[in-house]
Amino acid sequence: MRKLIIGVLLIMLLAGGAVYTGLANPLVEMQVKGALVQSGIGEKRAACMAERMVDRLTIGQLWKLRQGMAPQAGEPEEGYGLGELVKRLRRVNDGEAVAVLTTSAGLCAVGLG
Repeated sequence: MRKLIIGVLLIMLLAGGAVYTGLANPLVEMQVKGALVQSGIGEKRAACMAERMVDRLTIGQLWKLRQGMAPQAGEPEEGYGLGELVKRLRRVNDGEAVAVLTTSAGLCAVGLG
């Protein structure tokens, strides 16, 4: 039992170190890109946005964005308008995360990202 606890703690330490030092960024970037593509953003633009977002936001902020933008009961999963988008962005309740998301979307849309 003691070896199991030590093993789990070691894995958690290594995973935390990988996230902290940026070694996990390619994996995180791939997850963010996948979530953006699922939400209807094109592959190329999603790759551009994911790279910018992973560089500028913490794992916690990315998680808050994912949770806040996910449809809740009674909300459409896709094909929603600007009003629904604004409602979901307000739910995130993290100004920096929302700013990075919107500026990344704008810059990548015009090809400056």
